[in-house]
Amino acid sequence: MTDAALIWSYLSRDPLVWLAATLAAYWIGDRLSLAAGRKPWANPVLIAVLLLAVLLVGTGTPYRAYFEGAQFVHFLLGPATVSLAVPLWRNAPLLKRAALPVLAALVAGSVTAIVVALAVAAAFGVDDVLLATVAAKSATAPVAIGVAERMGGEPTLAAVLVLMTGLIGALVATPLLNALRVTDWRARGLSIGVAAHGLGTARAFQVNPTAGTFAGLGMGLNAILTALIAPWLLRLFL
Repeated sequence: MTDAALIWSYLSRDPLVWLAATLAAYWIGDRLSLAAGRKPWANPVLIAVLLLAVLLVGTGTPYRAYFEGAQFVHFLLGPATVSLAVPLWRNAPLLKRAALPVLAALVAGSVTAIVVALAVAAAFGVDDVLLATVAAKSATAPVAIGVAERMGGEPTLAAVLVLMTGLIGALVATPLLNALRVTDWRARGLSIGVAAHGLGTARAFQVNPTAGTFAGLGMGLNAILTALIAPWLLRLFL
C-alpha cells in the first residue's frame, strides 16, 4: 500500500494523468449511457462528474491540480460551441421560416432565466459578487466565464453553475416536455438550448436532429443576448 501511494503521488503530478482520467471518466459515462438506452438520467457528463469527484476526494487531490490537466478539455469548449454553426447553416431555410417565434421565445426565456436567478439569489441575501456570478450562469460556459469576470463575479463558480444548470436541464427536459405535450421538435430544441446550454443541446441531438439544430440556435443566441442584457439586469438588483 505504501508503494502504491508513492507511485500515485508521483503520477498525479503529471497534468496528463488528469487529462487521461477526464477522458476515461467520460468514456465510461458514455458506455453506461448507451447501455441504458440513452435515458435522460443516464447522462454521460453527470456520470463522469461523479466518477471524477470520487477520484479527487479519494486521492485528496485539490481542484487546482486537477485543472492543470483538464484545462486542455476546457479549451475545446470554445471550438465545440462554434462548431454548432454547421447544423445551423445546413438548416438555414427552416430557421428563417421560424425567425419571429424564435426571437420571441429567446427574449422571454433569456430574460426570465436571468431575472428569476437574480431574484432568488437576492432573496437569500447574497453579496454583489455572487449576484454577478448568478447573472452570468444563463449563458453557455465560455460566454458565462467572460461575462461573470467582466461584471465582477467569480468565473470559476459561474462555470460550475452553468454545468449544474445544463445537467438539470438535460435530465428533466425530455420528461417535462413530454408531460406538457410539446410535440414540435423546433420548440422542444429551442427551449432546451436556451435553458440547458451545451449539455441540453447534446441531449437534444440524441433525441432528434431538428431539436438539436434549434437547441444549438437557442444556445448561441441566448449567449449573445445574455452578454448584452445581464449587466443591465444586474444593475436593477444591486
